[in-house]
Amino acid sequence: MSKIDLVLIKPGNQKKLYGDLSRSLSGIEPPLWAALIGAFVRDNGHSVRVIDSEAENFTPDETAEAAVIDDPRLIAIVASGANPSASTPAMAGARSVLESLRKRGARAKTILTGLHPSALPERTMREEPVDFVCEGEGFYTISELLEAIIYNKGYSGIRGLWYRRGYAILSNPRAPLVKDLDILPVAAWDLLPMDKYRAHNWHCFGSLDRRQPYAVIYTSLGCPFQCSFCCIHALFGKRGIRYRSPEKVVEEIDLLVTKYGIRNLKILDECFVLDRKHVMAICDLLIERGHDLNIWAYARVDTIDSRMLKKMRLAGIRWLGFGIESANSRIRGEVTKGAFTRARIKRAVNMVRDAGIYAGANYIFGLPGDTLETMKETLDFAGELNTEYANFYVAMAYPGSVLYRESVRRGIKLPDNWLAYAQFGYETHPLSVRYLAPEEILRFRDRAFTDYFGNGRYQRMIRREFGEDTLKHIKREMLAHTLKRRLLGD
Repeated sequence: MSKIDLVLIKPGNQKKLYGDLSRSLSGIEPPLWAALIGAFVRDNGHSVRVIDSEAENFTPDETAEAAVIDDPRLIAIVASGANPSASTPAMAGARSVLESLRKRGARAKTILTGLHPSALPERTMREEPVDFVCEGEGFYTISELLEAIIYNKGYSGIRGLWYRRGYAILSNPRAPLVKDLDILPVAAWDLLPMDKYRAHNWHCFGSLDRRQPYAVIYTSLGCPFQCSFCCIHALFGKRGIRYRSPEKVVEEIDLLVTKYGIRNLKILDECFVLDRKHVMAICDLLIERGHDLNIWAYARVDTIDSRMLKKMRLAGIRWLGFGIESANSRIRGEVTKGAFTRARIKRAVNMVRDAGIYAGANYIFGLPGDTLETMKETLDFAGELNTEYANFYVAMAYPGSVLYRESVRRGIKLPDNWLAYAQFGYETHPLSVRYLAPEEILRFRDRAFTDYFGNGRYQRMIRREFGEDTLKHIKREMLAHTLKRRLLGD
């Protein structure tokens, strides 16, 4: 039996995170952070495996069994997901895998990495049955830890590492960020079960039978903004954004298209449409290639223009998402989202549609200062915009966010169960705010979903844009699911 250096695990917990939505509506996203770290470590001369428990539908015991087959030196469990809010709910699955590894008597050292462990490294060390925690991106930390294990060195010089010495928990300063993202190798797609990933249902409205194959990609890391409900900065340690060169981005897309047949692609950047020169260069290269792509990405209402949008559509970008969050300017201001007027938001959505691109919108209910009236104001505005898709969330104080720090400072009781931070699960428990109880917020959110997608104006637009089959899918699949919620007594 050959010994492998590193096994990276994406823990699976889809049923508890998404309830019945996990059967067919939710996407199955490639674990990009596991693939990036795996590629970096492999590039440094080490043997690597990736286990995607979610895609493989493994139980924690099956995951542990698969992990120890090659007697690894180090097992890294990556608590991350397709957006910043996915890391904290992933901790429940991570703990289950760690417990299964301990039950099996695994000899390998274990480390937790991802946004949540970076936000709460000491607490994670105290609460989880793990040997180490990585604070930060993980590229340098995991590589240096592996070297220390192989050559029996100490841990005091490993940047970004939390570890134990006897009963004491110790930490080292964070590792520096990778300044030039082009030095990172292409994600280790060859280590993933690429035939098992699928796009979210709405991403393929009009072609619901073509949700596979599917991939995700970064063109940048980080975010220069400071929305108080977002926890992204916990991973990087500060605000800021770093870009991959357009050439490197498109080289990777070429690989995904030619080797894996990818058509559906998500750009994971916190905000792809931010640096105009960056966006236009990527679009120019994609237009040259002539790939038949179905890409979606995030933009801001103040970063788009008609010329750019037309070029984006030619490049294969078919969906753009906007973080609108609330229709109320006071609520938006309190979470430092930006002082965009409703007229500005409407213009942006209309510009996107005029370019032949579909619009998605994110809304959050239960933000600080929200009342039933302001939440209804937001829902009414969502109906007025009538975007081709809308995500309705409840406000959470995710570890690493300003909202979390303020909640702790003010003594607000936060859930101890990390599954309570999952938006669509049974345990979901919104943040308690001044004017609303958590169950009021959750009930409003679930009713808002039905009201929006069941609205006659929305359904007529869907039939016109995507056809009768997509409308039937919305009626028979999306609106047929009633989420079970502990907080609502289901």
